[in-house]
Amino acid sequence: MRRRARAALAASVIAAFTLTGCGGGDGSADLAKQWEESSEKGYIAGDGSTISIPASERTSAVEFSGETDLGSVYGSADTLGSVTVVNFWYAGCAPCRAEAPDLEEAYQKFAPEGVKFLGVNTRDQVAQAQQFAEQFGIEYPSIIDNAGGRAVQRAFAGQVPLNAVPTTLVLDTEGRVAHRVLGQLADVSQLRTLIEETLAESGAGSAQSGS
Repeated sequence: MRRRARAALAASVIAAFTLTGCGGGDGSADLAKQWEESSEKGYIAGDGSTISIPASERTSAVEFSGETDLGSVYGSADTLGSVTVVNFWYAGCAPCRAEAPDLEEAYQKFAPEGVKFLGVNTRDQVAQAQQFAEQFGIEYPSIIDNAGGRAVQRAFAGQVPLNAVPTTLVLDTEGRVAHRVLGQLADVSQLRTLIEETLAESGAGSAQSGS
């Protein structure tokens, strides 16, 4: 069904967008500056480092909303109450392509436990995002976050620096950033561990103990 919907939507592709970086905090300004200085490379490399934020030190919930690659509106109202993985990516980014199978594998493992997955495409047209999902078998949605001032990137940059593409965040059930991986995921086990730790905070991860 998702594949048929993509094919229908591709006929009405929105105009091309160019990434100029998201605004907001110092992290987003750094992101914009790096993009201006690294257009030939095609992506901003992160070192894969992980920041984990104790529950008592997390900021407020991130409120966001945007249109997905299938034309539906999706946002924080749809993820509140669930542990959520948010991955910032675009199709021409080599590390994004390399980690795509790991994200999909984690999605297949944790979706039955109620974990939500969301991509935030920072650069592409709808058709490019759809082609990427087809190629890598990605079943979860991605918000196309180019128009209207990159509202989703701005919302997250106000809470945690987004210094690289890709960046992967794990949100707790209250919608707060619990973990950030800056750059390509090391492997699926890294993401699995972060998800399980966040599930365990609310007791939601008990079903994982026997898996």
